[in-house]
Amino acid sequence: MAFSVGNRLIAALDAPSRADADALVDRLAGVPSWVKIGLELFCSQGPQIVRDYTARGLHVMLDLKLHDIPETVARATAQVASLGAGLLTVHAGGGRAMLEAAVKHAGDMRVLAVTVLTSLDDADLADIGAHGPVGELVKRRAELAQRAGCHGIVASPHEVASVRALVSTEFLIVTPGVRPAGAALGDQKRVMTPAQARSAGADLVVVGRPLRDAADPAAAARAVVAELT
Repeated sequence: MAFSVGNRLIAALDAPSRADADALVDRLAGVPSWVKIGLELFCSQGPQIVRDYTARGLHVMLDLKLHDIPETVARATAQVASLGAGLLTVHAGGGRAMLEAAVKHAGDMRVLAVTVLTSLDDADLADIGAHGPVGELVKRRAELAQRAGCHGIVASPHEVASVRALVSTEFLIVTPGVRPAGAALGDQKRVMTPAQARSAGADLVVVGRPLRDAADPAAAARAVVAELT
């Protein structure tokens, strides 16, 4: 199946219910090339929302950050692949065997390995006993993901340039923690503007609250897309 990054914008559907998600999709008016379904919405609505949105022609990134033993992740990935999502996240911390299992069972779906959550900094890594600093851990996990056959990674825009220097040009770098200039940071600690993330080498950027909470989400999305081109 052909893969296209489109206009490089992934709109995060950070909504608690199907009605809220549908309303946001309608207000986005098809501007973002991708929509992201995360844990809250997936736990609320289950697999059917992925089926429904892909049937409508939406390109879906399913952000589940799967992290379990290889056999469990393999089976879960196979189930997700049947839903029609184009992108699935798994956690790089699960190790090479788990990443390889996900890729093996992904079919035409692209598997993205989450490196380090954008809500974490060096102090947080020390708290959980991870060997940092953040930038070095992201690079190690990006190289691991590429060796395991993953199609790309998820990393903060602050690590994009250093990762891009290590991986192939076909390897996707997807960046959350992207905020238009002047937007509130929320719980994100490692952020950049869309233009900065793209300049650093990001292939796709994820934007959530600045779109969801905008008076005109479609106009806000168009402004982000303008920064990405």
